[in-house]
Amino acid sequence: MNGEKEKLEKTAKRLGLRPDQMPRSIAIIMDGNGRWAQQRNLPRVEGHRQGGKTVEIIAQSCVDFGIRSLTLYSFSIENWKRPKAEVSSLMHLYTRYLIEIRSTLMKNNVKLCHLGRMNGLPAAVQKELKQTMETTGRNTGMILALALNYGGRIEILDATRKIAQDYKQGKVSLEQIDERCISDNLYTAKLPDPDLLIRTANEMRVSNFLLWQISYSEFYVTDTLWPDFRQPSLEKAILEYARRNRRFGNISTVNKND
Repeated sequence: MNGEKEKLEKTAKRLGLRPDQMPRSIAIIMDGNGRWAQQRNLPRVEGHRQGGKTVEIIAQSCVDFGIRSLTLYSFSIENWKRPKAEVSSLMHLYTRYLIEIRSTLMKNNVKLCHLGRMNGLPAAVQKELKQTMETTGRNTGMILALALNYGGRIEILDATRKIAQDYKQGKVSLEQIDERCISDNLYTAKLPDPDLLIRTANEMRVSNFLLWQISYSEFYVTDTLWPDFRQPSLEKAILEYARRNRRFGNISTVNKND
C-alpha cells in the first residue's frame, strides 16, 4: 500500500495536482474497437485485438499511477446478440488474454477479479478466468476487475435474489436490508465505487454498467476510440476529474483547486 501511495503522490506532482485530487478508483466503458477497424478496412476482430493491447497499456499506466482499482467493461450481457463469428472470436481472444497476462499481473502485484455471471461464459474462458483469479488472489496491489458477461440490472437482480434467500433462511432481517446490505451482495462487493467513469468513442450513455455504483462518479467522455486510448488520454481524463467539484449532494464544498 505504501508503494501505491508513493506512486500516487509522484503522479499527482507530475500532473501539477495534489494527491487528494487524484481518482483512486477508475472504471472504463471501452468503446470503438469496431469503428477503429472499419476506418482501416480491417475485420472487426482486429479492432478487438488492438483493444486488448490498449487494456494492457492502460492497466500498466494505472499501476504506475498508484490507482487502487481499475474496472473495465469488457463484454455485456447484450453483446451476445452480436454476430456469432464475432462473439466466438472475442471468446477466443479472452481465453488467450487471460493466460498471457498472468505473468504481468504477478510482476505488478495486481489482483484480477471478475464481475458478471461466470456460468454464461464458454468453458475455456471460465477455466482460464478462474485460474488467473486464483493465481493472483494473494496479490495486494491494484485490483483489475473485468466485467465479462455483465449487466448492471442483472447484477442488482442477482443481489436481490441473494438477499431474499438470506431473508428466507433467517440470515438477515428486514431492518438489516439497507444500502450497505445491497452493496455487499453486488458483484463489486470488495471494490470501491468508481471515482471516475471514462467512456471512449464519444458515446453519451452508461450502457447498463455499474448502475448502482456510479451514483456519484464523475463522467468523462472522449471521442478517442478505445484502440487509440493511451496514457496521455488517461492523464487528460484525470486532469478533468481534478477540476470537478464533487458535492455528493451538498449545496457547496471547497473547490479542489482552491
